[in-house]
Amino acid sequence: MDTSLGMIEAKFADLIWESEPIASGELVKRAYDALGWKKSTTYTVLRRLCERGIFINENGIVTSLINRADFYAMQSEKFVDERFEGSLPGFIAAFASRKKLGKKEIEALQKLIDDSRREEDV
Repeated sequence: MDTSLGMIEAKFADLIWESEPIASGELVKRAYDALGWKKSTTYTVLRRLCERGIFINENGIVTSLINRADFYAMQSEKFVDERFEGSLPGFIAAFASRKKLGKKEIEALQKLIDDSRREEDV
């Protein structure tokens, strides 16, 4: 499955995720309002995203096959795999070298680590 989305495709996908299930006619209206798209553009992009297995348009109702959180988690995993040879610590080190982590971010990361350790012990 191709999980890459361009910026505009991602905005369109967010329209669907925010409103699903959504009638395709209503999606056309929302895409026009939010993106300035014509009906043909909306249906072309929708068809491509359906072909990728992200959404389904069945009887004029559009729903997701992959929810937003899972989709972006898959994209994040792919990014770490491709750019950091799958090393999450390598990614975090690169990120933290350019952007100072705040106290809440550090606590959230520590919680993830602690939760992972507990899961390993089970």
